[in-house]
Amino acid sequence: MMFSKRFFKPVFSGIGGSCLLGLLVLTAGRPLHPVHTSITQMQFNTAQKTFEVSIRVFTDDLEEALTKENNGQRVRLADKDKNDPLVERYLRKHFALSNARRQRKPYQYLGKEQEVDATWIYVEIPYPEPVEGSQIQQSVLTDFFDDQVNLVNVTYGPQKKTVLFRKGATLQELSW
Repeated sequence: MMFSKRFFKPVFSGIGGSCLLGLLVLTAGRPLHPVHTSITQMQFNTAQKTFEVSIRVFTDDLEEALTKENNGQRVRLADKDKNDPLVERYLRKHFALSNARRQRKPYQYLGKEQEVDATWIYVEIPYPEPVEGSQIQQSVLTDFFDDQVNLVNVTYGPQKKTVLFRKGATLQELSW
């Protein structure tokens, strides 16, 4: 499955994006990385009234989590592998958007793509209502790494916001 980069092109803006970009540069080329982090881009498409979401995680960390979720059977991620059901099931446990009435919004898992040492996961969330008061759950890998940090960059019209998630703080309200 190929993905359109025009919808999911990562934007490293603001303090959160700059910090993550710096961490990624520092860890490039190393077999193990000293930080556990992910970045999520949520871009609101006003014409379709959907959030287009891309989540970037270190592949080795995700493989470790999926292996545990898969009853210890080793999971290796690659383009065009058969692990999408495992990735989707894990993501649905750890990533969600709820409206102001705390109703979890259903979303479509679109797939994943491999990069050198990272995996991009793509979802689309129909969202025809105002975003004010919505909540994001982003607990990817916080159950495996105590130092896991998940940055979420949300773009809603002209407004941009970066939200930080850590173990014990995996649910945040969107307020502008």
